[in-house]
Amino acid sequence: MIFARCAAAFALITLNLGATLPAQAQGIACGTPAARNDGWKIGTAASAGLDDTRLCAVTKWLKGLPQANIHAVVVARRGTLAFEQYFAGDDEIWGRPLGKVEHGPAVQHDLRSISKSVTGLLVGIALDRKLIASIDEPVFKFFPEQADLRTKEKDHLLIRHLLTMSTGLAWNENIPYSDPANPERRMTDAPNPYRFVLEQRLAEPPGKEFNYNGGATQLLAGIIQKVSGKPLETFARETLFAPLGITEFTWVKMPNGDASAASGLRLAPRDLAKIGQLVLARGQWNGRRIVSADWIVQSTTPQIEAIDFLFYGYQWWLGRSMLDKRELPWSAGMGLGGQRLFVVPGLDLVVVINAGLYASPIQRWVPWEIFRRYVVNAMRP
Repeated sequence: MIFARCAAAFALITLNLGATLPAQAQGIACGTPAARNDGWKIGTAASAGLDDTRLCAVTKWLKGLPQANIHAVVVARRGTLAFEQYFAGDDEIWGRPLGKVEHGPAVQHDLRSISKSVTGLLVGIALDRKLIASIDEPVFKFFPEQADLRTKEKDHLLIRHLLTMSTGLAWNENIPYSDPANPERRMTDAPNPYRFVLEQRLAEPPGKEFNYNGGATQLLAGIIQKVSGKPLETFARETLFAPLGITEFTWVKMPNGDASAASGLRLAPRDLAKIGQLVLARGQWNGRRIVSADWIVQSTTPQIEAIDFLFYGYQWWLGRSMLDKRELPWSAGMGLGGQRLFVVPGLDLVVVINAGLYASPIQRWVPWEIFRRYVVNAMRP
């Protein structure tokens, strides 16, 4: 039944992909961004080397496909914010329904697992500041209060393995998050989330295989808090968000009072695009160095084979697309519900997509079609 519903949904998407009439003929504004004094250079799709006819077609497609429940599409190219389009739709905050929300450039949105990619940047900043000596430090070094959980085998667990989701710990996030047996949900509800992760049995040697694990990201956050002496959200505000000119954000907290590093961050779409531009510019924003270029390169270099023909870096997904028979590697933050942040160096391109597809079978397909069919194919020579 699930397969049948997925196939039907995909067929409907395919039938609606042909909207390519000029924006003027459609009566649709082309999504030219408004100036907001937020640090972004503002341009138009055409001035950024994008075919506005192709790009604007995404608006008609999405308006004709309400079940897509896309909330935002933001495109930056050549360091300029070139396109933004927002849609009203049902949304939630970390599973709590909000009803219909009028989304816009300043409206915060759940990032879900894109939070992991931001946490990875914070690890790089901690390394740059010599708060962490090396990613080859043992994890238990930072949690001496959990020494009773140490074993000879677990002592081989390094920060590197947390970054690459190769902890070796038994952890199955393929279980729906609505299921109380899901380990990330159990971690979130635990009195001590860090102990919950570290007490899981070792199923294989650390570093051997990729296994998606939100607990790994939470341990990274715990390490940042230990070495900085500050809550994760405070360290993020001071070292990353403030330098980017991000003044408003929310980091949802777990019952124990700590920020959920794996899935709790909320940012406005234009601010999430700043994260992408920072990565695209190898750690700089408007000429200011925020994180080292070396960390960006390492983070977006394949470190381990993941799933679905993707690789994984340091909390970033790595894949590739094609344009005119040209291979285009990209880095991405991906979150439940259709949250996407694509960074494509070969096109000097950043794409943000927010959606409310948290329980929908089309949450992978719709963002991918926006990115691949409408944005990448809008590139001008």
